[in-house]
Amino acid sequence: MVRIPSSDKIVLKRGTWTQEEDKKLIDYVTRYGHWNWRLLPKFAGLARCGKSCRLRWLNYLSPNLKRGNFTLEEEETIVKLNQLLGNRTQDYLLQ
Repeated sequence: MVRIPSSDKIVLKRGTWTQEEDKKLIDYVTRYGHWNWRLLPKFAGLARCGKSCRLRWLNYLSPNLKRGNFTLEEEETIVKLNQLLGNRTQDYLLQ
């Protein structure tokens, strides 16, 4: 993949996302999908980097994102798995 020369880069915005930026990102991703996060900000009209857009979508804006407390069933599953595997599940995943 070819990178843009540093002299051609536009100044990227940092910090808190505005509601207008969120709306632009939501509108673009729901209409066209997220085919290339690195190029998406340019086509969506955002002065953000692709990584920032990807993280904003995955962690805050995605419609599949579940917010709120765990259900009783989810909590019981977590407790059972913790009793079975303990806190160090990484050791079990490597085996």
